[in-house]
Amino acid sequence: MAALAAAFPREETSVQVLRIPVRRTLIAAALALSLLAACSKDAPPPEDVRPVRALTLAAGGVQDSAEFSGDVRPRYESRLGFRVGGKISARKVDVGTSVKRGTVLMQLDPQDLRLGQAQAQANLRAAQTNAELARAELKRYQDLRSQNFVSQAVLDQKVAAAHSSQASAEAARALLREQANQTGYASLVSDVDGVVTGIDAEVGQVVQAGTPVVRVARTDEKEVVIGVPEDQVEQLRHMGQVKVRLWADPDRSIPGTIREVSPVADPATRTYTVKVSIPPSEDVRLGMTAVVELVRQAGAAAGTQLRAPLSALVQNQGGSAVWVIDKANDVQQVRLQPVQVAGVTGNDVLLSGGVRPGQTIVTAGVNLLKNGQKVKILTADVARRADAELEAAGGGARK
Repeated sequence: MAALAAAFPREETSVQVLRIPVRRTLIAAALALSLLAACSKDAPPPEDVRPVRALTLAAGGVQDSAEFSGDVRPRYESRLGFRVGGKISARKVDVGTSVKRGTVLMQLDPQDLRLGQAQAQANLRAAQTNAELARAELKRYQDLRSQNFVSQAVLDQKVAAAHSSQASAEAARALLREQANQTGYASLVSDVDGVVTGIDAEVGQVVQAGTPVVRVARTDEKEVVIGVPEDQVEQLRHMGQVKVRLWADPDRSIPGTIREVSPVADPATRTYTVKVSIPPSEDVRLGMTAVVELVRQAGAAAGTQLRAPLSALVQNQGGSAVWVIDKANDVQQVRLQPVQVAGVTGNDVLLSGGVRPGQTIVTAGVNLLKNGQKVKILTADVARRADAELEAAGGGARK
């Protein structure tokens, strides 16, 4: 028993000896796990660098210009009609036919007019016969008066009768000429060189004198007709240069001159009609679509104005501002800069203060920026490639 009792204490001692290394091992494992946890923390996210499009403001005179769409029209267009009434018997031209002065356009049935001319001829012959008889009788009475066989009063009556007969004959002759003209009016002829732009009556239709039946436009003088809003009419007085471009040939610029500005606005469009004269040209045909560019060179007061796209403006606290790109140590950052807007011309805005020539401003992506944000300016090739990708994506979505 003593030996057994002596054995138990030795076993307890050995267990205690074994517990010490185990504790050390657990502590070391806990430290290792804590170190691993510290090392496995997420790395900070990369700083956001946003790509933008930019424009460097350039100095120099600013041209204020505006473009308006219109069409080419003839300066002179006549609505022709017969000078007598009747039934249309023939039409000699169609819309688009080129005509010369004296070309027959339409004809009336001349039967009634010819009958009227024949009647006038008969009346003239009767009047001439009466006039000859009155002259012969006057001569006889003059001989009788010389022999004192008749009184002077009777001779005076014969003189008056002869003069009246002669006047009747002259009136009948004039009536015949008038009736001959009426017969000639049965043919409607063009009085200018031009082109037929409209037909308002057809064969078989009975028309009154003066009713328009054919429209003929002169081709020697043309003009472009545009509509100008009421807030820009006054600016037309200060335009120094007018350019006209045709939709069929946009690379060609034709000089123009403002010929007429309507004093009254169109009741439908509420715009003022402006007519711009252009030089004669066979390439410019009636009805072509044209764009009129009105250019005004800014004066000395406006020489400090800078032009920027409308997309560059940002509304900030009730005012306008732009994002200016500052570069320091190869880092490009943006800052919001208030500006003064002097006006709008086309798709551009004129800036009169807040920025200076040589500064670079953001022109696209302005609503996604914040002060101090780093940006990267897209080059022209990258921008075109991005536009192409967006267009392709949009086309695929539409399909």
